[in-house]
Amino acid sequence: MKPFIEHQSEMTRRYFFGKTAKGIGTAALAGLLGHELEADNQGQRIQTNRFVPKGFPQFQPKAKRVIFLFQHGGPSQMDTFDYKPFLRTVHGQEIPKSVRGNQRLTGMTAGQVAFPVMASPWEFERHGQGGAWVSELMPHTARVIDELCVIKSMTTPQIDHDAATTFMQTCLQFPGRPSAGAWVSYGLGSESQNFPAFVVLVSNGKPSSIPIYDRMWGSSFLPSKFQGVRFGGTGEPVLYLNNPDGMSRSIRRRTLDDIAVLNELNFQEFGDPEIQTRIAQYEMAFRMQTSVPELADVSDEPESTFRLYGEDARKPGTYAYNCLMARRMAERGVRFVQLFHRGWDAHFNIPEDMPRQCGQTDQANAALIMDLKARGLLDDTLVVWGGEFGRTVFSQGSNPSHEKFGRDHHGRCFTMWLAGGGIKAGITHGETDDWSYNIVSKPVSVYDLYATMFHQLGIDHETLTHRFQGRDYRMTDLYGKPVREIIT
Repeated sequence: MKPFIEHQSEMTRRYFFGKTAKGIGTAALAGLLGHELEADNQGQRIQTNRFVPKGFPQFQPKAKRVIFLFQHGGPSQMDTFDYKPFLRTVHGQEIPKSVRGNQRLTGMTAGQVAFPVMASPWEFERHGQGGAWVSELMPHTARVIDELCVIKSMTTPQIDHDAATTFMQTCLQFPGRPSAGAWVSYGLGSESQNFPAFVVLVSNGKPSSIPIYDRMWGSSFLPSKFQGVRFGGTGEPVLYLNNPDGMSRSIRRRTLDDIAVLNELNFQEFGDPEIQTRIAQYEMAFRMQTSVPELADVSDEPESTFRLYGEDARKPGTYAYNCLMARRMAERGVRFVQLFHRGWDAHFNIPEDMPRQCGQTDQANAALIMDLKARGLLDDTLVVWGGEFGRTVFSQGSNPSHEKFGRDHHGRCFTMWLAGGGIKAGITHGETDDWSYNIVSKPVSVYDLYATMFHQLGIDHETLTHRFQGRDYRMTDLYGKPVREIIT
C-alpha cells in the first residue's frame, strides 16, 4: 500500500469539511435534540425549524395549512361546474376546426376522423346567493357553493396523466422536483411535534390502471424530512407502526437513544445533513406510535359526524374516511394534507363513470367544508379541489348518441375550486367559450395556482428557494402570479 495514495483516498471534500465542522455540527445537533425534548416535556406544540429557511412566513398568513383534494384522472368540467346549454343545440355535430385550433390530442383520439360534440346528459341548476351553476351530480357540493371559489379557467400544457399529474404536484412534467407539500413543509415547518408536516392519503373509485407514484409527494433535492408520509387504508395506518412482539415502549426508547448516539458519531465524522434527518425521523416515528392510532380511531366521533360525511366515513381507505382524517389532521397541526382519489379517467362510459365518482366524493367534499367551518378551521385552512386536467367536449371513439360514450383528456381548460384560507367565497372566476374548449377570460395556470397558495400561507413564491447543483430552485420555476381577484 502506498501511504500517500491511501491518504488521498480518505481526504475527500466531504470528509474534510465534516472533520473541520465537527465541533459546530455536534453543538447544533445537541441543541436540536434538546429543543425537541424540551417541547415534548412541556406538552407544547412548537414549530420545528431545524431544516427550514429563516424568515417564513414573510407576512401575515391567511392560511396555516392546506388540504388538497386531488381528483386523479381528470373530472369532466362540462359535466360538473362549467354549464354549457349551447352544446345541446349542436349535440352530435362536428366540433368546428376553428374551435379546436392546433390543440394537441392524445393517441386515443388523434386518429379519429370525426369529432362529434357530446352535450352533458345531466341537468344543471343555479345555487347559492351567487347563482353558480352546479350539476345534479353534485347536490351536496351545491349546498356549500357559497363557501367556494370556482375557477373555470384553469389550464395546463400537459395532456397525459403521468406528465399532467407530475406537473400539477411539482410544476414540472418530468420527475425530479419537490412536490408542493414538500415545499410548504420546507418553508414553514410543522405545527405539530407528533405528526409529520405532510401527510398523503389515497383512495380508489373505479379500478384504474393509472399508477400514482410515490414521487408525487416526494421531496427530491430537499432534505428527505419534507417528503409526504403516506397513511395506508387498511391494517396499520403507517407501516411498522407497532413494536415487534417482545419489544416494549421503554426498550424501543432505549434502542432509539443508542441509535441516536451512533448517528451522532456518524454525523461528526461526515457532516451529512441526511443523518440529522434520520435522527429526527426516528424520533417522529416514536411519537407517532402513540399519536397515529388515536388519530385513526374515529370511534370518538359523534353519530352526527357520520350523518354529515356518510357511512363510508367509518371505513378506513374510503374517500369519506380520508376527508374525515383530513379534518382530524387539521385539528392536530398537520401542515399539508394531500388526498388522491383515483378513477376519474372516463374514456368510454361517462354515463356510469361520472355518477359513481361523484357519488363517492360529493358528500364528503361538502361535509369537510361544513365541518371545518363549524369548528372555526375553515378561515385558516385552504381547501383545494381538482384534477390534473379536464375532458374534451367531443366524444371519444363512438357516436355520442350511443348509451356508452367517453371523453378524452383536455388540458386547455378545466375547473377547480378553492375554499377557506382567505379566498373569496361564493364567486366564479374565469370563463370558457360556449364549447368548454377554450378560455375566453382570466386564465389561471398551475403556476398561478401555487403562487396564490403560497401567498395565502404568507410566502412570496419567488423567494422560497433551495440551491441545488448551482441553481436556486423554487416551486413555481420562473412563472406564476397570485390571482389577486380571488383573494380577500
